Amino acid sequence: MPPSDLPVLHWFLPTGGDGRDPGGVTAVQGRTAAATRRRADVGYLAQVARAAERAGFAKLLTPVGLGCVDPWVLTPALAALTERIGFLVAFRAGLTQPTLIAQQADTFRRLYGDRIALNVVTGGDPAEQRAYGDHLPKDERYARSGELMHVVRELLEGRRVDTSGPHVRVTDARLHEPTLTAPVPLYFGGASPAAEEVAARHADVQLLWGEPPAAVAERIARLREKALGHGRVPRFGLRLHVISRDTADEAWREAGRILAGLDPEAVRASQERFARMDSTGQARMTALHGGSADRLTVAPNLWAGIGLVREGAGTALVGSHDEVAARLWEYRLLGIDEFVLSGYPHLEEAYRVGEEVAPRLRALAEAAAASGPRAAAEPVPAEGAAA
Repeated sequence: MPPSDLPVLHWFLPTGGDGRDPGGVTAVQGRTAAATRRRADVGYLAQVARAAERAGFAKLLTPVGLGCVDPWVLTPALAALTERIGFLVAFRAGLTQPTLIAQQADTFRRLYGDRIALNVVTGGDPAEQRAYGDHLPKDERYARSGELMHVVRELLEGRRVDTSGPHVRVTDARLHEPTLTAPVPLYFGGASPAAEEVAARHADVQLLWGEPPAAVAERIARLREKALGHGRVPRFGLRLHVISRDTADEAWREAGRILAGLDPEAVRASQERFARMDSTGQARMTALHGGSADRLTVAPNLWAGIGLVREGAGTALVGSHDEVAARLWEYRLLGIDEFVLSGYPHLEEAYRVGEEVAPRLRALAEAAAASGPRAAAEPVPAEGAAA
């Protein structure tokens, strides 16, 4: 991995609503949570999409789940309201047959060009899966995801598919005049052995959540070895929140404000729900803080406070713009090729990260190209107080 390569930066679409806090907030300093929430309507999400586009992000990740608006309905509307930015469309594997998924993705690229990638989500909350009508156990869900990814890729690359697996059966499936000029990459996440085997066989980009660097390095090494065993060389992506300010003290004050606004009852309820999930990745996120606000700084500039109330990606890089860029570059040197970033509120923070952090990250890449990786990888000391 040439260390001078600049990683690709993506942004997150808050399709469950947005605001200054991750949710689970109570009244703070005369302000109520409801007063700060922004509805996930087309008008607001289009503002976020255009801000991310103008700030230089490559794609927008649209999450999927009962708490979000449907990505397949939303993203074409936003594609028509933007010019260049791509969409990383998440879908829940197994709820729709792969031929229809491939047809939807092919229609998207026919209408909007090389602006779509697919984030294949297996699902880690059995209660939510049952609400969707899916009652398969975890390992079988991952096996089904692998079968589905194989069929979707074959169809999107213009081939005819006949397959009869344990979970996916299609006969003489093919797309009518598929648009083959724009590939549709498959992104995939999951931390269990079953998930990693599927990722190694089928994913173009293997997505990880923001664990400390040593844990990320260990996972990259294992996933890379598994993929090479199947003759594949994947890319790696990292999902992180960002609290970046002009100074470290400002950033940590903002983290402290978020923490102070979390309703203890919301934290308790969230942690109980997370404990009922069968997601290995969620368990790893929870283990970083153990449901307690006592020790939330789990690595230099890596703060786990958001994970007290938010499922999935629960860590944020907190610090000055220089510190945040340095930490991103350190992950890049470990093998991370792409970052899916977010911040509260997503509209304002898209500009802040795009205008302040991205140029500093680019400067580190240029320094590495000019002087070698050691010069650019010198650690930036953490400043300020950790919240």
